Amino acid sequence: MPIYEYECQSCREVIEKWQGLAEQPLTTCPSCAGTLKKIISQSSFQLKGGGWYADGYSSNGGAAKKCSSSSADTSSSSSSAAPSCGKTGSCGCC
Repeated sequence: MPIYEYECQSCREVIEKWQGLAEQPLTTCPSCAGTLKKIISQSSFQLKGGGWYADGYSSNGGAAKKCSSSSADTSSSSSSAAPSCGKTGSCGCC
């Protein structure tokens, strides 16, 4: 069952209430009988670790990790040398 938060429009008290999805939202403040408004609070859900998102869908995952520019090659006189990945501008390292 989710926890919903309500704020009273009169006394500004914030109330937390465990409610089922089919239950009607609260409308009256139990302290002052004022009007309640449902507020959106911060979720406790967090993605941690490697997981599918970091490995397959992030902008710096996958091929971008394998790509490295030729910054160690300083003897080259051409400043427009192709990166070591062989791609020009189509990956994260270019």
